[in-house]
Amino acid sequence: MIRFALYFVGEGCVVNEQEKSTLMDMKTGMYSVTYEKIPYFWILKAGEYGDRVVNQTLVTHFILEGLANTAEHPIFFFFLFFLIYTITVMGNFFILLTVSLDPHLRSPMYHFLGHLSFLDACLSTVTVPKVLAGLLTPEGKVISFGGCAIQLYLFHFLASTECFLYTVMAYDRYLAISQPLRYPVVMSQKICAGLAGATWATGAIHSTIHTSLTFHLPYCGPSRIAYFFCDIPPVLKLACTETALNELVMLANIGIVAASCLLLIIISYVFIVASVLRIRTAVGRHRAFSTCTAHLTVVFLYYMPPICIYIQPHSSGAEIGAPAVFYTIVTPMLNPFIYTLRNKEVKRALRRLLCHGPRESPAISPPP
Repeated sequence: MIRFALYFVGEGCVVNEQEKSTLMDMKTGMYSVTYEKIPYFWILKAGEYGDRVVNQTLVTHFILEGLANTAEHPIFFFFLFFLIYTITVMGNFFILLTVSLDPHLRSPMYHFLGHLSFLDACLSTVTVPKVLAGLLTPEGKVISFGGCAIQLYLFHFLASTECFLYTVMAYDRYLAISQPLRYPVVMSQKICAGLAGATWATGAIHSTIHTSLTFHLPYCGPSRIAYFFCDIPPVLKLACTETALNELVMLANIGIVAASCLLLIIISYVFIVASVLRIRTAVGRHRAFSTCTAHLTVVFLYYMPPICIYIQPHSSGAEIGAPAVFYTIVTPMLNPFIYTLRNKEVKRALRRLLCHGPRESPAISPPP
């Protein structure tokens, strides 16, 4: 069967030889086709095959299928995710504002907490608004090829930066608890800023590698991404070429980075536990552990869902949708509550900010 590819102002369709005569508009001499509008560029190649037309497509847009089980009640899920997004942005904004303005929160731990709050707010902003748009209208699910690449880059940039930041925060807790006398020297303000900057730079490099490897591949349809945002596994499924090398690089790169960071965090906490157990008083042990529980909680919430996703790149969108929602939408909302509820200094600083503003002078206290 001979296939003809037609181009209609950014909308592509394919008809076969038998349908050709019934689709022509006799007044204009053009084919009027009412199939699903898929934004393709169709490039026709004819040559050595004689009358046979060989077509190749370049996808200019993708369609995000969204989250499973949300199509039946889109308005309910719209308001649910809008509420979560609002709490996420406002909660992380207040944490960032408190850490920036309160003179009592000047230790490296709170400096890194400010970076974490900013990352969580941005990470949620990369994915949630597009999910909300897709719940409102079908057009909201359409994303351009360039927009998809930008979303994938920003997501992996922010997520990998957060991964590196958790490792730096674990190292900070190790120094504060295991080497309190050297802590002010080793974790000086200059070193603290350098470590934070290094996490952002490393995250940018990491994301650039994955984005360039993913979008240098040809994409010639279908254009429906079985996911709620542009991520590597669902996008690679649409490539019209072999993706085994990309999947291997994804598993190796993300696996090595995540495993290395997690291993360093575990090693840091082994030394922390050993140091805490040497503290003679129960009050001292409780105080030392209390500064670590919030960090351990968010590390657990951050690492478990991605492990379920990236170790199985061939899984369907429905299978990986739930863990992805948890660490891209829910976890950024929970982090402010975890750090606020588990940290008395942050709670006191929030009360000062909301009631009186940061008027008190910082008290001299040992490093946390």
